[in-house]
Amino acid sequence: MSFLRVYRRRDDGTLEFREAWHDDDAAQFVVNHGTVGHVSTTEATDDVDAAAAEALLAAFAAQCGEDGYAEIPDAEQHRVVAQFALKSQDGTERDRFLERQAVGALSAHLAWRGLGTVEGSEIGGGRLTIFTRCVDANKAVAAVKSCLREATSDFTKLSIAVAGPDAPDAFKLKHAPSGVRSFTV
Repeated sequence: MSFLRVYRRRDDGTLEFREAWHDDDAAQFVVNHGTVGHVSTTEATDDVDAAAAEALLAAFAAQCGEDGYAEIPDAEQHRVVAQFALKSQDGTERDRFLERQAVGALSAHLAWRGLGTVEGSEIGGGRLTIFTRCVDANKAVAAVKSCLREATSDFTKLSIAVAGPDAPDAFKLKHAPSGVRSFTV
């Protein structure tokens, strides 16, 4: 699947995004755009083969460049980590179900709002940890809380921490259950 996501900042500071991809299975070329943190607008063109999709993606990239959009490198994005406390050290089948459910919901939620991507997840040490990379930390924290409140039954066990691009391993706790004051990855 070919994919491109680009951003630009308006004069008022608002971050906008555009993205396009070719879905090989559906033979669709999809363009998605909007304001970061808000549900985007999507348009799809059907019956697009791989060769035509590459030409459309190149034209899309050229137009975005002309309009002032550019990719934001991973090194300039925030790391946002969602973590659930588990009842066992290594996790149970129920915890693995929670992982699949949370990762799927977060992947879609962040993507359709241009906020970022889920980079992975792991279970261990009595925690389920989901790693994301996001372009706006504050909007991402709000989105993660909103998404996981609706998608899981374990919201009361959720902690969220953020590390900025300048210190990608220095996580600061942004949301936690009462009594939780520290965060480790």
